[in-house]
Amino acid sequence: MRTFPLLIGGRPIESATHRDVINPATGAPMGRMPVATAADLDMAVEAAGAAFRTWSARQDSERAKAVQACARAIEAHSEELAQLLTLEQGKPLNGLGSRFEIGGAVAWTDATAQLSLPPELVEDGPQGRVEIHRKPIGVVGSITPWNWPVMIACWHIMPAIRAGNTVVIKPSPLTPLSTIRMVEILGGVLPPGVVNVVTGEDSLGGLMSAHGGIGKITFTGSTQTGRRVMAGAAETLKRLTLELGGNDAGIVLPDCDPKKIAEGLFWGGFINLGQTCAALKRLYVHDNIYESVCAELSAFAAGIPVGNGLEEGSILGPVQNARQRDIVASCVEDAVAKGGRLLLGGRPATGAGYFHPITLVADVGHGCSLVDREQFGPALPIIRYSSIEEAIAMANDSPMGLGGSVWSSDIHRAKEIASQLETGSVWINRHGAIQPNAPFGGVKQSGIGVEFGQEGLKEFTTIQTMFC
Repeated sequence: MRTFPLLIGGRPIESATHRDVINPATGAPMGRMPVATAADLDMAVEAAGAAFRTWSARQDSERAKAVQACARAIEAHSEELAQLLTLEQGKPLNGLGSRFEIGGAVAWTDATAQLSLPPELVEDGPQGRVEIHRKPIGVVGSITPWNWPVMIACWHIMPAIRAGNTVVIKPSPLTPLSTIRMVEILGGVLPPGVVNVVTGEDSLGGLMSAHGGIGKITFTGSTQTGRRVMAGAAETLKRLTLELGGNDAGIVLPDCDPKKIAEGLFWGGFINLGQTCAALKRLYVHDNIYESVCAELSAFAAGIPVGNGLEEGSILGPVQNARQRDIVASCVEDAVAKGGRLLLGGRPATGAGYFHPITLVADVGHGCSLVDREQFGPALPIIRYSSIEEAIAMANDSPMGLGGSVWSSDIHRAKEIASQLETGSVWINRHGAIQPNAPFGGVKQSGIGVEFGQEGLKEFTTIQTMFC
């Protein structure tokens, strides 16, 4: 069982204390995380600040080549990273699991290398010339969650360094080791101090939010924690990108073929065992096909193997931690107690690990926690509606607004309905499919700012308007 170091200024830094990282499939330790102090954080910010002076001065083309080199380095270590990711996060190696995540991290890194932000011409005439230039901010603080730790780390790191910033990243204490190892690998192609990693308890994130040497925080996680990050950043007026929770709704219109959409509905809701911000978390189905959708979705879900992620046959794994498993179980219990009909699954498994079965609950509505809150796990409520106006109103009846979807054989009608959903992203006949060239972010209490593509890259810059 390896004990991992902090990585600051291109060097491994041993910490005075460590914490076990648990394998969610067994409940046993699989590695040891360093616990950083405030002094360690200061050292990391200082190293990033020193590296910024030379990194930001590099030619844009040099930074693009460096990000491409990052992609190749991650790719060369892809199986090692996937194995480590499965051990600490629980997701299987196969299916939409760890190998998929590492492949996605490589693809997003490659795509980010291709981006650029050339000066924009506003005016060029007798009165003079006006240009908009994009400049890097400085040191970026990245705080990442436990559900897609390597992929989201790349979503934060790569556009930050592509734009000329340097980074101090703090991964979740539940899944820190794959991020530490990735940063260690990146140290082979990036100058010292461009990317630094500190790990520790959640309080370390608060220190980062308030730190005077950090110019921007990019955070992915819960809305509740996002509020604390925003409050901590207020004193220094940091720039923020917050990708927060979602309670995504999907609306199935009566012209759908239940058998044809069952697979898409399932993976919309249960990718990464439902532990995804933009997963389908509330399913609204019209009266006319309600029972058929329930039956087809149940039949498809029943055929998905769940087990230890290191077993090649597993397609879904355990919930990542005991606390989240218990939240899911509590939501399911509340739904059943309020009249919900259990179609599949139910109680958490007994024995080692944090396993919870794939669970579908029909005949529920607003007023139960499985519908009203983000369950973030393998349980999906199926809600009946009679009119499309009713469905839209229920879908929008949430303080969150990350994603949503509409399912129909009539694309024009689906788009008309989709435009009425109060969400940052909306999909037709699929759910949660994001891509590196399209902006992604939430409205309402699902976040501030966007990620991906040129719009996401701009989030890591400030504007300087030049009058010539």
